[in-house]
Amino acid sequence: MKIGLITINDNNNYGNRLQNFATQEFFHKKYNIDVYTIKNSILLNKNQKNLKYFIKFFVANLKLVLEKFSLSKRQQAFNQFNKKIKYNKNIINWYGNYKKISNEYDMFLVGSDQVWNPYGRMSDIELLSFTEKSKISFAPSFGVSEIKEKDKEKLKKEINKFKAISVRENEGKKIIQEVTDKNVEVLVDPTMLLESNDWDNVIRKPSQLKTDKYILNYFLGNLSEDKKQEIERIAKENNCEIINILDKNSPFYQTGPSEFLYLEKNAFLICTDSFHSCVFAIIYNRPFVVFNREDKNVSMNSRIKTLLSKFKLENRYFKNSITNELLECDYTESHLILKEERLKAVNFINEALK
Repeated sequence: MKIGLITINDNNNYGNRLQNFATQEFFHKKYNIDVYTIKNSILLNKNQKNLKYFIKFFVANLKLVLEKFSLSKRQQAFNQFNKKIKYNKNIINWYGNYKKISNEYDMFLVGSDQVWNPYGRMSDIELLSFTEKSKISFAPSFGVSEIKEKDKEKLKKEINKFKAISVRENEGKKIIQEVTDKNVEVLVDPTMLLESNDWDNVIRKPSQLKTDKYILNYFLGNLSEDKKQEIERIAKENNCEIINILDKNSPFYQTGPSEFLYLEKNAFLICTDSFHSCVFAIIYNRPFVVFNREDKNVSMNSRIKTLLSKFKLENRYFKNSITNELLECDYTESHLILKEERLKAVNFINEALK
């Protein structure tokens, strides 16, 4: 069997690249099935073939070309990691090749990550409307707690064609249950289906790391001054360096997914608003503190809320200060839950592959 995967092809996001790799590895390790990632160059509906379509098509493909020939150390690190992922040789688009790509595979997956986020995603490509082959949603995320009525209609039209449906968050399950009576499973992110020793196979120490004791800051949103001062207080009291991995002025900005794993595994403390940063803190048994994030007045916290609730780690939220309790961790109960969640995912795929 040969499976095609539609996911987010973002060469600047650690979580996205790592979940893409995890999906591929999970199917190969558990089922000896090859999964090929299909790059898509646009996020438009097939009926939008107008001037706007062609402009976005051109810009998207130009971006891919520039990324390919980028000389930045950060991009080189991501490109190096991407060599571990199996890609389809063609890029899918609505300009003519979707039927050809459909014929190349026996089944299609969509997920994980925010592939169904209505603010820029959830196109016909990401809803797999280009194929009549078997379709499975593998823990995709909407990234939000609710979607607009027009998006519900689009979702309803396509989701009923799926053979098996799973999502990553409880809120996603509620969204889908509003438009269909089909069964919907809530599964963990694919990154959690691999064990720590599996991730150790692709880990790499950053060459610029000169200390053994550091606080890892990984913030996708803004961080207020008072929160920065609180992290600095903890760093000073514990003689830690602070590594701001997304600071473009930091030497650590050039690290790729493999180096990110190392920084997660060995951090004294992880301060973050990132879902996948929390995931790897749990996998590697590292203390972490979660800071709520707001993007453009749309709550982006549902996925972390589901994660912490599922693994009984609600105490990891930042309130007013970083307490001594947050500097310690015991994820024994969480890892027992994780074993059950992995079995749940296997059972879901077993049924979907029948």
